[in-house]
Amino acid sequence: MAAKEKILSFESAPASIQALKGQGKRIVQCHGTFDLIHPGHIVHFEEARALGDVLVVTLTSEKFVNKGPGRPFFDDELRSKSLAALECVDYVIIIPYAAAVEAIECVQPDYYCKGKEYQDHANDVTGNIADDVATVERLGGQMRYLGSIVFSSTKLINNNFSHVSEDAKEVCRQIAEDFPPDRFRKIVEDFSKLKVLVLGDSIFDKYTYVNIQGITSKNRILSGLYSKDSLQLGGTLAIYRHIKEFCPHAHLATLLGGESWVDDVVGNQLPETNGLVIRDPSFTTIVKQRFVETTKRSQELGKLFSINYIDPQYANTPTEDRLLEKLAADIKGYDLVVLSDFGHGLMTPRLRDFIQAEAPFLALNCQTNSYNHGYNLISEQYRHANAFSLDQQELMLDRGKRKLDPDEDLRSLNSQLGSHMSWLTQGANGAIGIDSLGNRAECQRLEEQVVDTIGAGDAFFSLVSLAARADLPIQLGTFLGQLAGAQAVKIVGNTECVSKTKLLNGGMSLLNF
Repeated sequence: MAAKEKILSFESAPASIQALKGQGKRIVQCHGTFDLIHPGHIVHFEEARALGDVLVVTLTSEKFVNKGPGRPFFDDELRSKSLAALECVDYVIIIPYAAAVEAIECVQPDYYCKGKEYQDHANDVTGNIADDVATVERLGGQMRYLGSIVFSSTKLINNNFSHVSEDAKEVCRQIAEDFPPDRFRKIVEDFSKLKVLVLGDSIFDKYTYVNIQGITSKNRILSGLYSKDSLQLGGTLAIYRHIKEFCPHAHLATLLGGESWVDDVVGNQLPETNGLVIRDPSFTTIVKQRFVETTKRSQELGKLFSINYIDPQYANTPTEDRLLEKLAADIKGYDLVVLSDFGHGLMTPRLRDFIQAEAPFLALNCQTNSYNHGYNLISEQYRHANAFSLDQQELMLDRGKRKLDPDEDLRSLNSQLGSHMSWLTQGANGAIGIDSLGNRAECQRLEEQVVDTIGAGDAFFSLVSLAARADLPIQLGTFLGQLAGAQAVKIVGNTECVSKTKLLNGGMSLLNF
């Protein structure tokens, strides 16, 4: 059979395989990414093929591969062609799902084969192997764990291919010397022990999608055809979702208005918050509406203009008192307070003073945006933070400089706030981290394919806050922040939170040398 005839579509494969079963053929299935075919794969396939009559290799589609930035290195076409060219492989199917359950349901094998390392289910970072086993058994099949020769595609790619920049690869290599994949995994898993309070301004990001038609003839206005709306949890709500993914004992303290639509959105998208969310009917829930377009020229979402729905006159002392009362009762019970101050009215002078005085460990992000530009500078609003993160414009405004010396100015601010760790994000130029011991870290961006940068800084801040509280080395904390940012730029807005499983997979892959 010609190699191209071995490649079946996901839709047509079940009928073809059932026909083979009808002929009495025993079906064996192997499933994976198979980003780089190596001798270990060949032996695995040959051992699997010996169990039956037909070997079907199912391949995770590139869109759903969770092995970190730059992966898979080879696209669906090349990986499927490589597999189909092997004599021991009878059929190849590209699976449009992240997990293997749908692949198993498609093939319904007599034998489903995984590497011997999966015999201990604890080795599976995704936690999906139990579902795989249950699906195989439900469909009448049997599990087999094979592999007399073991190699790692990830290790081979890391050492011999350029799926991330050489500078980023060198950073990963240095980190891996002290934090190999298994140790990295334990560190991230240990974040679950932290009790975290996430505090700050809630924002709802509304994306209005339009198709640009051109310029009107009379007024020279941009004209677009409305397509759809998407409402997402942004600001502190997004940061809370990120941290909740790693810390089940995370709670949220924020302020929302009394609008009925808020109940529906929060109820559908937000994890349990532990009763520290204040609702005030006199407060206008903050919405930032962006008009956006998707284009064929780039996969990055195009932003046209935005409208902010914010009440600049809001002030309610009784509401402030309620929040302070709730915080005073609980704040000492937390290991970490993550404060994101967007300058939209929640963080009053009284509340800022209270948090700085009472938080056991304060991780701070004081943001500059179009609404508060020049009026929400970190060193003017705060005297102290154990850790902080800010971007280049925020540091420029705070230091009053158009031309920064990033290291010197970050160290100056770090010293002024009495911080143990601090970070400066620089977009495409990566991130810098420093600590009070004089250590410096730099990590280049890990993801080249950008869909949307909105929320990437919040994702970075979420992970470095946990790293700071865990007192991790500054280089490892910076790497964790960049991993979160790399995941965030592939997500439209805040439609998804940073996935712990994806971060673990990506980090462990990048540290596998």
